[in-house]
Amino acid sequence: MKDTRIRINKAIRASELRVIGAAGENVGVISTSDALAMAEEANLDLIEISPNAKPPVAKIMDYGKYQYEQKKRAKEVKAKSHVTETKGIQVKIGTGDHDLTLKAKRVAAWLEEGHRVKIDLFLWGRYKYMEEGFLKERLERFLKLVPAEYKIADEIKRSPKGFTTTLERVGKQKAEPTQPTENSKE
Repeated sequence: MKDTRIRINKAIRASELRVIGAAGENVGVISTSDALAMAEEANLDLIEISPNAKPPVAKIMDYGKYQYEQKKRAKEVKAKSHVTETKGIQVKIGTGDHDLTLKAKRVAAWLEEGHRVKIDLFLWGRYKYMEEGFLKERLERFLKLVPAEYKIADEIKRSPKGFTTTLERVGKQKAEPTQPTENSKE
């Protein structure tokens, strides 16, 4: 079990610490009691930043300011992270062309957002026993309607409800120059 609590001042258990001063300067490796005395002299806290280092690293600073910086850093990381989920769409044998086009546009929008898309050709009743080649062709016909660039992550295969495939976007779009390079030479 990992202890994630931050130790400050007298809660620090190490006998020696590598200390970073209040102005960000490297004080060096000193005893914990000397580091505590320096922190009290500056009217600040001694915060153990890296407890697993040899010797542990501690910084002399205000604990409230340290907590604020940690929360701010965590918020930035959360904002930059993008959760990719697998969206699903279901197509049936009897689905009309207009409905297929609308579903294909929805798939393209999801791919542009960076999501994976699972496409199911839903079969029920006697449709389950139709020729496999014909059924795969129906699913491929739908894939041709998708206006976005994609790559097939999982090939078309039989599933309990029919046929299924998974699409991913090709890659992150790179910013292309708006004008040809010949114009820039003039």
